Amino acid sequence: MKVKSQTGDSVDFDPEKLRRSLLSSGASMSVVDDILQRLTEEVYEGITTRNIYKKAYSLLKKNANFHAARYNLKTAIHLLGPTGFYFEQYIAKIFESEKYEVKMNVTLQGRCVSHEVDVLVKKNDRIAMIECKFHVSQEAASDVKVPMYILSRYNDLNQVNHKVFSQKDEISECWIATNNRFTTDAIDFAACSGIKLLSWDYPKDNSIKVKNYRDCLYPVTCLTTITLAEKEKLLALGVILARDLTTSPERLAQIKISPKRVKNIVKEVTELCKCF
Repeated sequence: MKVKSQTGDSVDFDPEKLRRSLLSSGASMSVVDDILQRLTEEVYEGITTRNIYKKAYSLLKKNANFHAARYNLKTAIHLLGPTGFYFEQYIAKIFESEKYEVKMNVTLQGRCVSHEVDVLVKKNDRIAMIECKFHVSQEAASDVKVPMYILSRYNDLNQVNHKVFSQKDEISECWIATNNRFTTDAIDFAACSGIKLLSWDYPKDNSIKVKNYRDCLYPVTCLTTITLAEKEKLLALGVILARDLTTSPERLAQIKISPKRVKNIVKEVTELCKCF
């Protein structure tokens, strides 16, 4: 059976790929088998993968909110747009969780011109600049022009002393982070140029997806028990990670959520952030 992908291509329906994505939510094998059985009965020739995802999400949510929240991860990261400002904060949180010192939105003078750097991180006396590329469209990819452009900025900054973490810092690494993916040419150019990449699925063993499942770095936009408007209010308050709500549940009251709902939301967060 042929289904339509997000790019508009006609592809074979792959139940095993769907099974793997459902299992990544933490749902049991029996629950996944039941959902697959129901989806198989509803899938038809030409259905979009987006509609299949929506059906799977709805069925997971009926089973457990936190399973649906995990399954919703890629869409949740997409909701950190459209400007990309919250995505930058999210990337900063990822590096903070790995014991980096972090500075955001710092303007530095290069040898030729000044540059605003999205994120600067420091660990073991090494400082890296991280440029974040947020795509509004989930189908878009960062092509080779992105690392080529950012390399020129890095080269203008990396041989100059800066006052960031101390009075005399040198930038010795360059990263590019994106919410979607990099093209093959972009990956090859970055590897050749010494630029490190981080995307939804790259590097394979340490991608944004892997870091989430391993370290429970789920953005607050994953949650199924709050509305989109409430998510936006929490982001505006600086609540980027869902797990922050376990230590600061008062943030929920701050945006006028009732005590009963606060209890349900904290329960979802607690279950969501049990890493497996």
